[in-house]
Amino acid sequence: MSRSRLVPGVEVVAVPGRGLALRTAEGEFLGVRTRDADERALLSLLSGAGADSEPGAGADAAPAPPDEELLRVVRAFEDAGYLAEEPPTRQWPAARRDIRLLGAPALTRPLAAHLTALGAEPRTTPAVTATGVAPGIRDLLDEDPAAVVWCLDGPVPDGLWDAADRLPGHGVAWLRCHREGWQAYVEPLAAAPGDVTSAHVRARRLAATPAHRELAAYWSGPRTSGAPVPLTLPAAALLAALLADDLTRWATGAPDPAGLPARRRLRRVDLRTLTVTEHPVLPVPDVAPMPRKTG
Repeated sequence: MSRSRLVPGVEVVAVPGRGLALRTAEGEFLGVRTRDADERALLSLLSGAGADSEPGAGADAAPAPPDEELLRVVRAFEDAGYLAEEPPTRQWPAARRDIRLLGAPALTRPLAAHLTALGAEPRTTPAVTATGVAPGIRDLLDEDPAAVVWCLDGPVPDGLWDAADRLPGHGVAWLRCHREGWQAYVEPLAAAPGDVTSAHVRARRLAATPAHRELAAYWSGPRTSGAPVPLTLPAAALLAALLADDLTRWATGAPDPAGLPARRRLRRVDLRTLTVTEHPVLPVPDVAPMPRKTG
């Protein structure tokens, strides 16, 4: 057999009086009809331990080869997509370790801790240059980072991320998040020309709401606010974990989880309940030029 171990998130449980049941990664239970297959041997095989040893065999004896009935059940698991090869060890590649962090320390500090533990080498740099302005593309590309992450504890001012939106065209991954009151937004990672940029996200959000004038005015300011919305430690930790997960998948080539592709997914985080919702987002094509009049 090429594989016999269950994929992560899938489990098999023995139900008293009803045989075996499989719990899927989505949390559903499915009955398992083993017929004449040895259930103990099946459970051992699916755990990666191999089939039971022959009766009376010593502790060091090789496991007994699975019989035809056991192979039939295992093939059914494989055909249904519940078995996987031994997962490869995914290490952070050296060429993508240099991650540049800008923005709110309340977000960049926990993100840096996550990335360091995962094998990256994050470095925090100021979000303004020595002249007091936002960094341009030359500043962002200084020292040749593999990725740039910009975190804001507030709305994105007009034009702030225009230069950073050009990073994928220079071979640098670009990831960002920001907060609007009790809602935070984790935008999709852009790693190549044609990926979703912050300008695309703004255009899509404006197009998706009837309050587009109000939203545009909110972004550009000024805004009158009451007591400030606190960014709690759990909320900051959640946002940092989401960003670190996206960066890890990009760096190591790990597959996307079920659902929307990471590069086409906008995540909205309710900072009161820490609820995350996903929304599809696509690049906005360039506007075609008007045809010239002839004659």
